[in-house]
Formats: sequence, structure tokens, C-alpha cells
Amino acid sequence: MKHHQLAISMLTSVMAFPLLAVEPVHFTQTEIDATEAQLTGFPLMRAVKSSIATRDNSAVEAVSVANPNNPDNVRRLESVLSGAQFEFLFPVRAPEYTYLGLLQSAAKFPALCGEYSDGRDSLAICRKSLATMFAHFAQETGAHDKWMTEPQWRQGLYWVREVGWDETKRGGYNMECNPDTWQGQEWPCGTFADGSYKSYFGRGAKQLSYNYNYGPFSDAMFGDVRTLLNNPQQVADTWLNLASAVFFFTYPQPPKASMLHVIDGTWQPNARDAQNGLKAGFGITTHIINGGIECGSGSEKPQSQNRIEYYQALAQYMGVPIEPNEELGCKDMKPFDTQGAGAMQIYWEQDWSYIPGNPNGGKSYACKLVGYQTRYSAFKEGDYVRCLQHFFPEVMIDDSGTPTAPTDPINQPPEAQIQGPSEGEAGAAISLSAAQSNDPEGGALSYLWQLPVGGTAPALNLVNLELSLPIPSSSESVSVMLTVTDEAGATSVKAHSVLVKVAGEIPPDGASPYQAGHAYAAGDIVSNASGLYECKPFPYTAWCAGAAWAYEPGVGAAWQDAWLAR
Repeated sequence: MKHHQLAISMLTSVMAFPLLAVEPVHFTQTEIDATEAQLTGFPLMRAVKSSIATRDNSAVEAVSVANPNNPDNVRRLESVLSGAQFEFLFPVRAPEYTYLGLLQSAAKFPALCGEYSDGRDSLAICRKSLATMFAHFAQETGAHDKWMTEPQWRQGLYWVREVGWDETKRGGYNMECNPDTWQGQEWPCGTFADGSYKSYFGRGAKQLSYNYNYGPFSDAMFGDVRTLLNNPQQVADTWLNLASAVFFFTYPQPPKASMLHVIDGTWQPNARDAQNGLKAGFGITTHIINGGIECGSGSEKPQSQNRIEYYQALAQYMGVPIEPNEELGCKDMKPFDTQGAGAMQIYWEQDWSYIPGNPNGGKSYACKLVGYQTRYSAFKEGDYVRCLQHFFPEVMIDDSGTPTAPTDPINQPPEAQIQGPSEGEAGAAISLSAAQSNDPEGGALSYLWQLPVGGTAPALNLVNLELSLPIPSSSESVSVMLTVTDEAGATSVKAHSVLVKVAGEIPPDGASPYQAGHAYAAGDIVSNASGLYECKPFPYTAWCAGAAWAYEPGVGAAWQDAWLAR
């Protein structure tokens, strides 16, 4: 009886306060695709998408040892590491780990031992990739038994399941299975016969853990999140035990770059990374895997020291040269942050902007990229549409050729401009102005300044910025960012480089002045805005010759996509 009374009460409430009608909003698929392409069309996103591409499982299943029809990258791996060498390197491994499984993992992820057509040495990168992965295998899943005949660098892949866990254990690593959470909805956990959730403890060479990792991995392998959520034991008992490690090797964890991009040189530390002590080399791969525990303490942790010793032995065995200046440890490395070269936003979230003239109160009818994890990934085809229709259920995709909303003319974005000095003494005050910024429609603009590390200002939302420069230990170029926003919510970003001079130092010179549109090669150094800049390696090199408004070193809105500050 009480349930009936509650229902009547709720119905009466709805009748007393009727919901406002929501107007359907129509887009064509072409429009949606164009918006997504615009938001994801930057060089780093394209490079990452290329490195995480997968082959169809039918090609994986066709792989066999020494098969001349194996994919090119698989045959390259076989030329670097034979089955006999695999047996030598992993003599005490669990039997679930196999050489064929390694080949299948490479077949699934073509970027492992892939082809580089820009002059980089594909074979050398393949060797270094394997030596790096195997060193981490020895630490993550090694026996660590000093009494064994085999040295510890050859004791990798001993464990296939996390120590102390097996398939019968309940209540492990499944805190995010609650179906009331979005994680539990997006990656629904498998259950035992009694309804209790399965355990997602560490399995495989990378010790994959938690449903929010099993789900995306399952999706990458099978196009279905449920396959491995319902059968997590496959990550231990099949070739997926190695594929899960390759999955982690190729995928970035922003603001961290992927291990692959560190090894093949795609990731190049910028000035912010340098401030944080982040340098290319084996040590940064340890930071990517377990930096929160093993890195940044000022002295090398035992786990990191193990990894270094394993890598040195494996590099010698596999013919991988270790340069004298390669950073092997991570004791002085601070955490990655959102200003580093590996930072990128890879998840879709609702765009909360207010757009005057749009239906239903000016909703944006758009999703935006964010740095925190959501259920929608920019790496997954179709997730932008899913995000759009989840947050705006009134959106209808109409491919008849005539979109019905928004009906207003397309808003033209504003143009951000910065005037002011390009150099100053450390700690001095300078004035920068955004007064020359403009809106094509003649509307009012709002301003938001972003300061360099160590800089201060009394206000960040005015047309003029009164900036007190930082006090670095040596002269360096810093960037001030300006975002201007028009009345419709469209934005434009501009960067302004300032050389902060420390008394007694001579500013950098001697390089050729930057020339807009010149066809620069990777490694070319130019002078501009009182600083020196080096053209980045592939896949960024072509941007060095791009439009000056975007890629002028130290000045353009996206100059850091193309150049490294020296």
C-alpha cells in the first residue's frame, strides 16, 4: 500500500510541475565527423592513433613461426629474436608464455617492430623495444631468486598471475564494478555463479589489473569489452598474456607518453619536461611504468636499480648500444605534468559552453577533449557520437542532407593577438596587451592569461597583463598563453615568448633567423623572439614550415607542436 501511495504522490508532483519540452536537434553524420576531425587533427593525436592501430584477429591467427607470409613487423621481430633466443632469455618462464604468443602480439600491434620510412632505423628500434620490454618483464614478473642457476635478468615471465591470487579468489580488484557508477556501467564486471564479481588481479606480463583496464584491452583485442571482463583468465592463459604488455607499451597514459614513443624518438622532452628532470632514455620508461613509487626520491630505488641492471644485460645480449649520456635511472625525475611534451587530452566530456542562438537554451551540442578518464575515448571510433548523444539525448543524426540545427550562421572564431616586449630581466615587471585581439562579428571578448612557471600577475582576466617574470637559475625563454573567447563561446589561443635574462649571462645567438615557410629539416636550429629553437623530428618536422601564425617558434599559437626551445 505504501508503494502505491508513493507512486501517486510522484505523479501528482509531475503533473503540478510539467517538464519543459525539449526541441529535437538534427545533425548530419558528415557534420559530426568534421567536428571530431577538427578536435583531434593535431600531430600528436595522429601519431598516437597510428601507434595503437591493430590488425584483425584473422591475421593474428594466421601467424606461425618462420612463416614467410607473416606480417612485415613480425618477420622483423623474428630476425631480431629467434625462438631459440626466446628460450634462452626466459628459461624459467611460466609455460603459458610462448614465442608464438609474442609473434601474435606483434601481429596484433603493427607498431611493435614496425617500419619507419623517415630515416629512423627500424631494426635498431625493434631491438631496443624488445630489450626494454624484457627488462621490465624481469622486474614485474621475474622469479627474483638469487639461488637459481640463471641470472635474474633471465628470470622474467616466471609469474603469470599476481602472487597469492588465482581464479577461485573472490573480492579482488573489483571496487569499480558497482553498476551505479559509470565505470561499472561502461565495463560491466563478470560474475561467478553466486552473483559475486570476478577478480581483476594482475595477470600476464604487465600484470593487467582492474576492470577499467581489462575492458579497454578487451575492446582493443575483440571490439567488445565483455569478452575479457567475463573471462579474465584469458589474460593469463592465452597469448593475451604478452599482448597485454604490448598494449601497454604502445598506449600513452597522458600526461605520460607511450614507452614506444620514448624509444623511437617521437617523444622529445620540451622545456617543461627539462625542468622536471625528464630525459629520454631507459629511465623514463621506468617512470612511465611505476614512477610514483620508484622515481624522484633523489636516490635510485632498488626496483629501479634492478631494471637498470636487467636492461644493461639484455642490451648487451641483443646488440643494443647504450650511449654514455643515456639516462638509465629516474631518481631525479619529477612527475609528468600537463605542460610536458607527452600531455594530451584523450577522453570526451560534455562541453558545457553556452552558445547564444542554439536550441534549448543555448546548449553547445558538442563534446570536448579532457585529460581525466571518462567512458568515451578519442581513440575509439564512434565514441564522439556516443558522447554527444549521451549528454544531449535530443540530438538526432539525419543524413538526408539538410541539417536543421543549429540554424544560425556559423560563428567565426576570434583572433588572439599579444603585443609587448619579448625579453626582460629575471624578476622584472613587463606589460603585455591583448587589445589588438578581435572578433570578426564585432562582439565583445573575454580574456584569460596563462603564466609561465614562477611568473605572477595581479589579474589574469583583463585585456592587459602586468607580469612579474620568474627568476630562473639561467637565462631561458618562457611562454605566456592568452585565450580569448567570443560571446558564442568560440576561442582562440596565442603564445608569446619572453626571454628571461639572468644578469651576467650572454643570450643565445649564432643561429640563422627563422624564415616563415622555409622547408626546415629535423634538428635545424633557428633564432627567433630572442631564443633558439630546434625543429622537431618526424612526425612533427613538416609543421616547422607551417603558417607563422601557428608555428612561428616561440610566438605562434601552436609553435611547441613543431619546435623545441633550446
